[in-house]
Amino acid sequence: MDKVALRGLLRERRARITPESHGLHRPTRQGRRAPGLSQAQIDHLLHRAPDTYGRLESGRYLHPPADLLEDVARLLDMNEQEWTALWRYGLGQDPPHPLNSRSGQEIPGVWQEAVDGIAHMAYVHDRSWNLLAVNSAFTALFPPGRVPHNTMRWMVVDRAARSMLLDWENSWAPFALPHLRGALAADPHDETLKQIEKEVLADPVSSRIYERAGAHLPLDGDERPLRHLALGSGWVTVCAAQPMAAPGARMIILVFHPGERRRHARTPMLRAESTRHP
Repeated sequence: MDKVALRGLLRERRARITPESHGLHRPTRQGRRAPGLSQAQIDHLLHRAPDTYGRLESGRYLHPPADLLEDVARLLDMNEQEWTALWRYGLGQDPPHPLNSRSGQEIPGVWQEAVDGIAHMAYVHDRSWNLLAVNSAFTALFPPGRVPHNTMRWMVVDRAARSMLLDWENSWAPFALPHLRGALAADPHDETLKQIEKEVLADPVSSRIYERAGAHLPLDGDERPLRHLALGSGWVTVCAAQPMAAPGARMIILVFHPGERRRHARTPMLRAESTRHP
């Protein structure tokens, strides 16, 4: 537990919530100058015993339960980054799930500018693999007007994709389908993912691969054969990152190398100069 950081986070968020927004009045007793909700008011709004919130904010609550952290985060209108910080400061671990149901479905609009500035093929998808932003290099991979709306559906169901994703049965499907299974295990109520799974199970080839899909889930650094509409056949190396405010969303950069796969060791890992061994 990081008591100093936890106290700072909770005080800052508490100061932004006015008592009036919850039908309460600002305490007027002498000495009460702090803005926002009081600690006692938070206990009242959360139907908790007196000093429950005070113990949390001061760091005296050594093992706060998950339901208390969630109730506090919702009352204080935390975003996903603050929700993660609350768990890290309070329990020393990441939260088991996003705070808000829409998390991973939307990203700040500036991501389109960021993706446009990347020379390699790049796109951002939401937690259900619906495309949110693409750049012109990625668009050029497809016939005009044929950029898929959902990259998971395109990879595992679309028959046209199998002529572009070379050696699809061995090099693409066995690695994409475990991601679908993993996402459904994390959120079995996602309607988009449920529909994709239904389409996968209706396809005799993809269903066979899906049923025996292993636990392989690596993505960042993966290499896959690809036929580019304009550049011909080659290989892509996958770089993956996550927008901090959108758990489950991903930015994917595809580094394309035309021609035969290069037969040499993978590019060495990048490390900060101070961490390299002599």
